[in-house]
Amino acid sequence: MLLPMSPTDSMFLLGESREHPMHVGGLVLLEPPEGAQALDVRAMLDAAVTGGRVAPLLSKRPARSLTSFGQWGWETVAEVDLDHHIRHDALPAPGGMAELMDLVSHLHAGLLDRSRPLWEVHLIEGLADGRYAVYVKIHHALADGVSAMKLLRSALTDDPDARDMPAPWEPLTRERRLRVVPDADPRVAGPLDLPMAALRGARDVVGEVAGLVPAIAGAIDRARHDRGGALSLSAPQSVLNVPIGGARRFAARSWPLERLRLVAKCADATVNDVVLAMCSGALRTFLAGRGALPEDPLVAMVPVSLRGENREGKAGNEIGMLSCNLGTHLDEPARRLHTVRESMSDGKDAMRTMSRTQVLAASALGTAPLALGMFGIAGPLRPANVMISNVPGPRTPLYWNGARVSALYPLSIPVNGQALNITCTNTDDEIAFGLTGCRRALPRLSSLLDHLDDELAALEDAVGL
Repeated sequence: MLLPMSPTDSMFLLGESREHPMHVGGLVLLEPPEGAQALDVRAMLDAAVTGGRVAPLLSKRPARSLTSFGQWGWETVAEVDLDHHIRHDALPAPGGMAELMDLVSHLHAGLLDRSRPLWEVHLIEGLADGRYAVYVKIHHALADGVSAMKLLRSALTDDPDARDMPAPWEPLTRERRLRVVPDADPRVAGPLDLPMAALRGARDVVGEVAGLVPAIAGAIDRARHDRGGALSLSAPQSVLNVPIGGARRFAARSWPLERLRLVAKCADATVNDVVLAMCSGALRTFLAGRGALPEDPLVAMVPVSLRGENREGKAGNEIGMLSCNLGTHLDEPARRLHTVRESMSDGKDAMRTMSRTQVLAASALGTAPLALGMFGIAGPLRPANVMISNVPGPRTPLYWNGARVSALYPLSIPVNGQALNITCTNTDDEIAFGLTGCRRALPRLSSLLDHLDDELAALEDAVGL
């Protein structure tokens, strides 16, 4: 039986090509339990493979039929070939983070097989520090970035003594569902993925013209006057805003979350403001080193969750977008942070005066050019130079069968005209930055990690830490 696929989800299949893969992912690093080794973690995962159990979500594959008039739908696979979906990889010597990032970059570029359920899990051994890595990728038509990260988290617990836990691809028992780590406060969270989330909002507001018209008019007016909001008309041309190819670069690093919290406290800012300021300084240094820093400040598209306290159980995406002036034209870190804070504050103030419907409509307007970029269409507007998302994660240490999660790095989707996506999330006491870029446009992406490190230190100096 073919279940209908939503128009939004089918767009990720229609917009996909070899040059534009449409899957998201996550990289988990596991520290073996005391007295165990990385191979013991592999043995537990291998045992789950032989069990042959697959979660219902991961048993679906895309299909078309005459009865669906050629439209995409979902077909449930009776027996999923886990030997195809679960793969083993080993790092070359010396088995450091550089070798891991190179491997994951290569894995993230490959298209998923549409004749099968659209996901893969790679079990990666050979890390010199004794950890074990698991890379998961899942098609955006099947799950967005938030859902992909939830899939990983669903197999984790805050109990270091828990055993007999399911692998990420296995269905959860009722008892395990009760122990799933709760999500972080979504009122502070931003999504991990692309402007299609806002387009999904546009679909929801069809017919609510009374809310659409003032939202669009207000967004355009704020954009014309370079004020914060969902739309920007001032993003400059940069080397980030070019047609992209299918090969990928991935770079990731973690920092103590407390360092960002202290900077935010001293600057009367938010942790998200500090994340944006770090990205601002890092991008400024990165582009200046290539002789490609625009005179006008770069603009970031920043997703913001619209879920309130009474909407926790509601399905679907409720995401607004804010355009943030990154202040990359300014020399001083403190002035860049001030610019970011004021831009985000201005945008949030505007959002508070709007209904949820109006926010969704304005956000859809601001992200429409990026959605067109999925299909290789270059529009006249450049709404932003880069997407930067920050999704707070669990506040306690996470474990899988006693192995502690030491890092959880998100991977996302660059789009045509926006060759870089920066996504952050935290695990316990660290915040992880995941940078996903077009390999052709950004061949030395890993250097941004050192620039992020330098900028955090510069911000600490600027606020007197």
